[in-house]
Amino acid sequence: MRFIATALIVVASLGLGGCGYNTIQTQDESVKAAWSEVVNQYQRRADLIPNLVNTVKGYAAQEERVLVGVTEARARATSIQVTPEVLNDPAALRRFQAAQGELTAALKSLIAVSENYPQLKSDQNFRDLQAQLEGTENRIAVARNRYIESVQQFNGTVRSFPTNLTAMLFKFPVKANFTVENEAAIAQPPAVDFNTSPPGGVAAPAPSAAPAPVVPAPAPAT
Repeated sequence: MRFIATALIVVASLGLGGCGYNTIQTQDESVKAAWSEVVNQYQRRADLIPNLVNTVKGYAAQEERVLVGVTEARARATSIQVTPEVLNDPAALRRFQAAQGELTAALKSLIAVSENYPQLKSDQNFRDLQAQLEGTENRIAVARNRYIESVQQFNGTVRSFPTNLTAMLFKFPVKANFTVENEAAIAQPPAVDFNTSPPGGVAAPAPSAAPAPVVPAPAPAT
């Protein structure tokens, strides 16, 4: 009996290996590892933001709109749960991506503020934080690309015959992936409208009001 049980285990192992079960498992772990790195880099960026905001506030406290915008965007981005279940939920991943995209745009506005404050630009702490932020953005891009590639490989496996039969049997659905919607828009530097003049500078003139449209007079009654 023991020999028969051992033989069945060997046959089952060979069958699972031949039908792609082991490949699916390996690729599934690769996707989870790649996702963990994405989350790690986004968290690293979130950890930099409080110090960056406080540094900017020390020189440009009047830019309250930008400072509050970054703080609120960070709160929204860090409030989204990024459990492994997100990888199988396209809507949840879109919410995560949208929140991170909003934070990216808010950070661009914050960095743009420094252009109007020479003392802030020359502050060593600000320069160090900006360099760390730029490095983190690069790491985020690399981590996202690795995750995208891992998901593409996994999805290709679970959709291909005959491994798709194994995926259906063991409930391995295709995984959600990042989209490139609005990526081009997010990559563009934001237009920052300063309502106050920077220290030592001159406030930009307010735009002149558009002329009122000319309404033709009614024709005289006959």
